[in-house]
Amino acid sequence: MEGVEEIVIAGAGLAGLATALGLHRKGVRSVVLESSATLRASGYAFNTWTNAFRALDALGVGDKIREHHLLYERLVAFSASTGEAAAEVSLKMQGKSGPHEIRCVKRNFLLETLENELPEGTIRYSSKIVAIEEEGSVKLLHMADGSTMRANVLVGCDGVNSVVAKWLGLPKPILSGRSATRGMAEYPDGHGFRPEILQFIGQGFRSGVLPCSDTSVYWNYTWYPSPADGDAEESVAKMRQHVLAKLKAAKIPAEALDVIERSEMSEVVSSPLRFRSPLSLVRGSICRGGVCVAGDAFHPMTPELGQGGCAALEDGVVLARCLGVAFAAGGHGSAEAALAKYAEERRWRAIRLVTAAYVVGFVQQSSNPAIKFLREKFLSGLLARVMVDMADYDCGKL
Repeated sequence: MEGVEEIVIAGAGLAGLATALGLHRKGVRSVVLESSATLRASGYAFNTWTNAFRALDALGVGDKIREHHLLYERLVAFSASTGEAAAEVSLKMQGKSGPHEIRCVKRNFLLETLENELPEGTIRYSSKIVAIEEEGSVKLLHMADGSTMRANVLVGCDGVNSVVAKWLGLPKPILSGRSATRGMAEYPDGHGFRPEILQFIGQGFRSGVLPCSDTSVYWNYTWYPSPADGDAEESVAKMRQHVLAKLKAAKIPAEALDVIERSEMSEVVSSPLRFRSPLSLVRGSICRGGVCVAGDAFHPMTPELGQGGCAALEDGVVLARCLGVAFAAGGHGSAEAALAKYAEERRWRAIRLVTAAYVVGFVQQSSNPAIKFLREKFLSGLLARVMVDMADYDCGKL
């Protein structure tokens, strides 16, 4: 049909780029619409667990990521109240499908790696969808600049405030009551941290220190905001002091505080953590009439498992595989069946991840005396193993 794009992907985040690259590997052309003027690398870095590396290997870029990022040997969870290690979990173990592999990957490096593998012109920047209409079997996409596009297949990878998810009728994500801030510190002469994940849990917050390479360290901090926080969210300087004050009041080692003191932070100093209700994922439409969602548009989740970005990469591989088979078999006529197959494969995986992330976060940050006692005596090790177990998953090849 003249003037109609076969596959349009809304959003050049991890899910969007993974889907586009997977389709490219399958010989299927797509167009990626990104609302910003450049790739958005907010968040600095994210934990890339075993399941994500299996997806990256399927896309053909796993070794390029490994080359620049440290392989973790263990996870250590400390009590913020006592300063003592509440749990130590080796990350050098065998999973159901092979050895575990966990690294903290710089977000901009990963996005640029995926982009560089795509044909030139695949991504159209400053292109934001504001409304969607149906025109027979075709989707009419109204853009922010007043132009329109037509697409046979529309994949919504447009984040937690997804226009595509809204069109599908999925309810808005729920506020968890927690917020997060993060940063990246550079150590040109080396930082001295071992290749391990350090977590500090309790006192109403959860903080992590994660070396990405020999010279860079990522950190994150999540907490329950309150009026006592004052104007902490007004500026980078005030947020940094807020975080440091909270950590200094707890039993946090000096080297972890130094990471925050010397780090670069985003202008968006904090963000509320939201998730999509697991019940809405049971009942809701993940796909309909040649339209589907992936990544945060599909399953926004709280960050305690470190699985948001990993699951987005899984989505991209599965979706590209399903659509690739459909287009090889005869084009867009079988695309709706392909999207239904994708939704069937991904629905319960997403529900498990969203649910587990919320429960782990609640236990890690609860100030309830009983939960605090159980966390420091018994639960920290269990929660750490849940994180590892959730990563023991293979989304398959393209």
